Amino acid sequence: MRLRLLLTVVLVACAGSSARAADLPPATKTVEAVIDQLVDAAIADANVIPAAQADDATVIRRLTLDLVGRIPTSGEVDAYVKSGDSDKRAKLVDRLIASPGFVRHQAALFEIMLNPEGDRRGSGALRTYLTDALKDGKPWDVMFREMLLPNEADAKLKGAADFLRGRVSDADKLTSDVSVAFFGVNVSCAQCHNHPHVKDWTQDHFYGMKAFLARTFDNGGFLGERGYGVIKYKPTKGLERVAKMMFLTGATVEDANAKEPTAAEQKAEKEALDKAKAAKTPPPAPKFSGRAELVKIALQGQNADFFARSISNRMWHRFFGGGLVSPLDQMHAENEPTHPDLLTWLARDTAAHKYDLKRLIRGIVMSKAYSRSSQYDSENRPSNKFFAVARLKPMTPQQLSTSLKIAATDPASFDNLTPDDFEKRMEQIESSARGFASLIAQPTDNFQIGVGEALLFSNGDRVLKEMLTDGTGTVLGRLKGMKEKDAVEFLVKVAYGRPATADESKALVVYVEKRKGREADAYKQVLWALVTGTEFRFSY
Repeated sequence: MRLRLLLTVVLVACAGSSARAADLPPATKTVEAVIDQLVDAAIADANVIPAAQADDATVIRRLTLDLVGRIPTSGEVDAYVKSGDSDKRAKLVDRLIASPGFVRHQAALFEIMLNPEGDRRGSGALRTYLTDALKDGKPWDVMFREMLLPNEADAKLKGAADFLRGRVSDADKLTSDVSVAFFGVNVSCAQCHNHPHVKDWTQDHFYGMKAFLARTFDNGGFLGERGYGVIKYKPTKGLERVAKMMFLTGATVEDANAKEPTAAEQKAEKEALDKAKAAKTPPPAPKFSGRAELVKIALQGQNADFFARSISNRMWHRFFGGGLVSPLDQMHAENEPTHPDLLTWLARDTAAHKYDLKRLIRGIVMSKAYSRSSQYDSENRPSNKFFAVARLKPMTPQQLSTSLKIAATDPASFDNLTPDDFEKRMEQIESSARGFASLIAQPTDNFQIGVGEALLFSNGDRVLKEMLTDGTGTVLGRLKGMKEKDAVEFLVKVAYGRPATADESKALVVYVEKRKGREADAYKQVLWALVTGTEFRFSY
């Protein structure tokens, strides 16, 4: 009777799942079409009036910041705004995604995602790995596998080990960070007791995930993994337990080696590890790898929903400034997505297309939902959960620093460059901006400019020396001989990618005219005011 009841429950659950799947848009639709269909439907159901589509100057600024990590040059803005090509947005997106700048910027964002507390100055091995992987067009599941099962004997793949290496001394942190980064789940609250607010997460889940990972250790600078070992924990009630390797869905892996080794086995292992350490080579891989089992089970069947939903949600957050599920590490039954069908469709589509991140990103930024204006005509601004109005997104330190360098450069110096030379110039600017970027804090979802950044821009000599010089090839140097009105309007165009308003032009001209004989200093102050203002600081 109990077996029949269980089968009935399973069949009902499957039937419900199939019915829900039948209600989703067909798999043949494009990513952008499905986004707009489901976002617009939610907006209509809530009787919300969405913002208008952003103007061309805003669209190219937003796309260029989001895809390649910098503001567009004046020349790029002018060419886009003046173009009458009906496919100009698609061509811009494809050009940016195909550029080396896309690889560099997305690698930087993935490093922040994977290693938020680590060194983000671009010199680390993990950044090198991510850059190479994205350049080669590796799917996200392949990158996941290479970071969880790094091949340190391969020079091109060795950097992938840094994700584990920085956490290997703390198995609890390793467990939590792997669960957060790849599956959108923070199980750390279930370490000492079942989660007090989320029924999905129990101690069995935390220690089940830990059992996959706890056998990993450092061996002379290389990652090693024991083929045996048990994880024991004391539940809030009852006797001490031995944790099974268990994924977040409750699926388990049987491990015949889950026992303490004999003295002879320990001696043999030590000898093998010492030999590898002396030879400065990776230690031998175990016959049974907990990490390999985690990768295998995480990408199988319904277990893969966590993996696919998490990366889809993170990419949505990256380009919309907020996730379909927020916070990003709270994907569970008691924290429903704002658009459940959309997240389900995106996750299935991403998995069906073998975790092709470029395809997912292109679909997101080609949607009308993505290109809505951040301005709203009414004071009754809709809730962010509808994605009816674009959210302001603070620039990352590298985005801000690179964009400051571009705003300080004479835009004429970018003219007449071949596409290859243009990309090389942008890479040089990015490289020169890294030092300044290291002085700025990484923004969070609840961003507020910190004291350090405020002091840096208000009285820091470095801003003056790096951004406000007036030599050859600089934007300030270009102003020599210009009339006041032309000069201030030129500065606004370079900084913001749009024409100055009549009020802006009038106020800035008055400011400069009051400083007769000191025009050079006045223009420096104008440029400083423009690039330290909120319009420059955010992607809007």
